[in-house]
This record gives sequence, structure tokens and C-alpha cells, in this order.
Amino acid sequence: MANNPAFNRMEQDARNGYAGFRSTPAPQQADPMSPQQLQDMYNAPSAMRPGTERAVTMDDVVMKTLSLFAIVLVTGAVGWYLSATSQVLGLAAWGIGLVAILGLGIAIAVKKTLSVPLIVTYAVFEGLFVGAISQTYSGAFDDPGTPAFQGIVAQAVLATLATFAGMFLAYKTGLIKVTAKFRRIVTMMVFGYVIFGFINLAYALISGQPFGIGGSGMLGIGISLFAVGLAATMLALDFDSIEYAIRTGAPQKYSWLLAHGLVVTLVWLYLEFLRLLGRLRN
Repeated sequence: MANNPAFNRMEQDARNGYAGFRSTPAPQQADPMSPQQLQDMYNAPSAMRPGTERAVTMDDVVMKTLSLFAIVLVTGAVGWYLSATSQVLGLAAWGIGLVAILGLGIAIAVKKTLSVPLIVTYAVFEGLFVGAISQTYSGAFDDPGTPAFQGIVAQAVLATLATFAGMFLAYKTGLIKVTAKFRRIVTMMVFGYVIFGFINLAYALISGQPFGIGGSGMLGIGISLFAVGLAATMLALDFDSIEYAIRTGAPQKYSWLLAHGLVVTLVWLYLEFLRLLGRLRN
């Protein structure tokens, strides 16, 4: 999610008053009401117009994020098992997962209406891909008999969680401020890295170099450090998107899109840590 579709869509919809969320137009200026009428309106129970949704809350985003993570973990276990059982099955899970998440990611970003089934399906194939590639790294860089908590996958997970906690604290304390200019710069850098990623993948397949450009030398390690930093910075943009949605009263359904963006960034960060550790061990 290089150019965060959650933020772009919410920013546009917020300007339009979230069309469809507030299903009836705002009333025209009416005659001033008497103090008694105002008091009666204040005392009346709140009601939701037909066709409207309640606004998104932090609890909504947290629950949807956990739900998507659960899907990623379950299908990730399947991808891990397939990769451990057979190299052919592992490559199939890796390839199918990669193609599926690329296609679904584009569909989610360009689709005019928010589709929860697409987001859930994305999580299914994302887990399949991550599980297969994680097992491949574990088989390549972990010595036989290495305890799971000392393996490359466990180290990448711990590094991802620590980075998430650090970025969250930095954002909440104001150490990192997300401005429109900051968002544009980071987005352009991510687009550039995505283009580089496709070039690097093609180079890796042609040359047989598993890490692509730079290999496991200083250049390759530098590229991985840059990628880790960029993915970590994207977390700040995700945090800001969540706050923006809550502040502007986005519909509750947007919590799925916000959770999707956060999970995608965390998985990207994990994969970059996995690659960095692989380069260092190599």
C-alpha cells in the first residue's frame, strides 16, 4: 500500500461529508428555536437515521487488525507446512501468494467502494506467501536443532514488534509529526522502492543471486537498512490515517481498510527484517 488508499479515500470523502454515511442532506437555515425547544432536543434520546453507520473508533480498528492478523497467521502456518513438505509446494505457495496479493492490492486501491471480502482474501494469500517465504529463510539460515526462539524468523518477529512499539511511542509523543509534505515525501520514496523491488526481483531471478542487487555485501545491507527504515516510517503514516479517520467521523466500515493498511505495513517490515538478517547471516 505505497500510496495509502485508506487516507486518500477518507480525505476525499471527508470533504464531501462522507456521502452515504450521512444519507440525508443538511437542513437549511431555519428560524431560531425557543429555549424550551432546544432543551427538549437535548433531552431526547439519540437516534440514527436509516441508512447511516456509526463512526469508526479505535476499538474497531484494533479488533479488525487482530482479525486480519489471525487470518495471516493461520494461512501462514499452511504456507510454512507446504514449504517444509516439498520445495515444489513451497515455490507454488510463494508464487501464488505473491501474484494474488499484487492483484488484490491493486483492486483494493482502485476500487471505488470498500470491499471487505477483498481485504479478507488479501490476508489469506498474504499469509500463504509469508509462511512459505519464512520457512525458506528458516531452512536456509537456521542450523539443525536451533531452538525456535533463536531462529531467524523469531528474531525478525521480535525486531518488527520492537520497531512497531518504538514508532508508536515516537508518534504519540510528537517526536514524529506527519504533515502533508512528510506524507508526500514518504509516498514518493515508497513508490521508488516498489519500482526498485521489481527490478531487483528480476535481477535475482536472472542472476541466481537470492538477495538481488548488492547480495550480502555492504551495498545489500545498506539497501536492507534503508528498506527497514522506510517501512518503519510508513507506520507513522498508518497511525496518522487512523487518527484522521476517527477525527473526521469516518464510517465504521473504514476500520477494515485502516486495519488492512496497518497489517500490510507490518508484514512488509517483517519481510525486510527477514531479508536484512539473512544478509547478515550470509
